[in-house]
Amino acid sequence: MQEEVENRTVNLAISTTKLTARSTLRLALWGIRKLKESEAKDEAKRNLPPIGKQTIQELVGQNQGVTNIDIAGTDLKGFEKHAREFGVDYAITRDKSVNPPKYLVFFKARDADAMTAAFNAYSAEVFAKDKRPSVLKTLHKLMDAVRDIPAKVINRDRQREQSR
Repeated sequence: MQEEVENRTVNLAISTTKLTARSTLRLALWGIRKLKESEAKDEAKRNLPPIGKQTIQELVGQNQGVTNIDIAGTDLKGFEKHAREFGVDYAITRDKSVNPPKYLVFFKARDADAMTAAFNAYSAEVFAKDKRPSVLKTLHKLMDAVRDIPAKVINRDRQREQSR
């Protein structure tokens, strides 16, 4: 009886060791496979041309026509949003020779329609901002209107609230 228990214990220890070794080997092979896959993805990313915002050298190096436009330096982020949305590749540079410095945007797109759509969306947003009423002006008008209200009316309202 004792000998049978010892044999089963030894068999259990051996089979557990085999299981652990197999699991460790599988885990190591899985890790190596994932590492190779991520390296292949990184290599594929490096081989792709840059998209969106880039340097002028990268933009010109893609051997396609590059166009530039002067843009106000105050709203570069607004333009970048529309350029990304329509898939336009662009580079922004600052022309320091002029005082105050102006910003030039060099851009290219596969379709002229995409470029046109991006600039139309950007200009529509700029015009919409100009048409909106100024919050400060409205606030000043309201403050003036409150100042013009006679003091007696204000005091009567306060007295009514206190008496309640």
